Amino acid sequence: MIKNYIAFLKMSGLSPYVWAILCILPFYFIFQSDTTNQNKMIGIVVTLLFLSLFRLAYKTTGWMKYVWTLVLMGCFTYMTVLFGYIYLAFFLAYLAGNIKKKADFVAIYILLLVSTGISIYLGILLHQVFFLKQLPFIIITWLSITLLPFTIRNRQVMGRLEEKLDDANKKISELLVVEERERIARDLHDTLGQKLSLIGLKSDLARRLINKNPEQAASEMIDVQQTARTALNEVRKMVSSMRGIRLKDEMVSVETLLNAANIQFNIDEKQKLTDVPLLTENILSMCLKESVTNIVKHSGATECQVTFEQDWKEITMTIWDNGVFKGRATSFERGHGLIGMRERLEFVNGSLDIDLKEGTRLIIKVPNETKRAVKEGQA
Repeated sequence: MIKNYIAFLKMSGLSPYVWAILCILPFYFIFQSDTTNQNKMIGIVVTLLFLSLFRLAYKTTGWMKYVWTLVLMGCFTYMTVLFGYIYLAFFLAYLAGNIKKKADFVAIYILLLVSTGISIYLGILLHQVFFLKQLPFIIITWLSITLLPFTIRNRQVMGRLEEKLDDANKKISELLVVEERERIARDLHDTLGQKLSLIGLKSDLARRLINKNPEQAASEMIDVQQTARTALNEVRKMVSSMRGIRLKDEMVSVETLLNAANIQFNIDEKQKLTDVPLLTENILSMCLKESVTNIVKHSGATECQVTFEQDWKEITMTIWDNGVFKGRATSFERGHGLIGMRERLEFVNGSLDIDLKEGTRLIIKVPNETKRAVKEGQA
């Protein structure tokens, strides 16, 4: 029970308590007013009607939303003029901010500003002393209802965009699974299909020759054994290629390759990536491997440096060397595996930039989509 309450507080914050206070305050203003008991009873009825219709207007769509909104504005004006209570405007601002259609939002937002202005003007005329006492709060309320609808609307738009992004990511994940299954099926067919057929043919031939020509049968069985070993090695390589390539493992291979080429390797150990999806890490690893291979083969460099930067928006991997590529800019567009790198990065909405000042610098950027599971576990 307590855990659920804490989770509710984290998700909603103090907003439920603020709305509860705004629902209770009208009755306080009504009972504190100097008006007659009949007007107080009317004020209570109007307040209850306002709170009931607010829920109805929030759920209603189409032209009826305008009808209920106009009724709510009438109740708000009545409460402001008779009791000096202007804070029902927050309900109307919240209602306007949650309207999806832009035209409806603009229309109701203008009605909100007009009704609020008229209510405050009439309230000042009828309750000048009372309104002047709470003038700072009136100004704050006016500014709040002017900005609050846009804030709520932007938050709603961002929420809908995040839902669409989640759906798109789920579809991409499903497509990746399907594509991976098809790739595995193709690899298995290409790797094992021909060799298993060859093993079957040679085994059948050896069976027929075992009595007629034992030496040839033994030779065929040797071929069968060799073919089986070749198929097993190819399956092992295929399984290894299916496993995710981790950056820390690729770093070891990169360092070994650069040391063998007498290229000094530097990396900023302090900047370690955290909560990186496996797909993103695989693509970064492949780009790093391709980049270092290009450096060793083509640059003539004596030094290579890799740095990582991670913030809430993106992950940046920078690979620098002090060498020079042959052909300079033209070679980058036509070869050295950079076309493949760009295709991989486009798959995760990443980018590749090249800077040829003071050596060669590849700047690889990918969106920082941290693992949702980790975030949910920490929440």
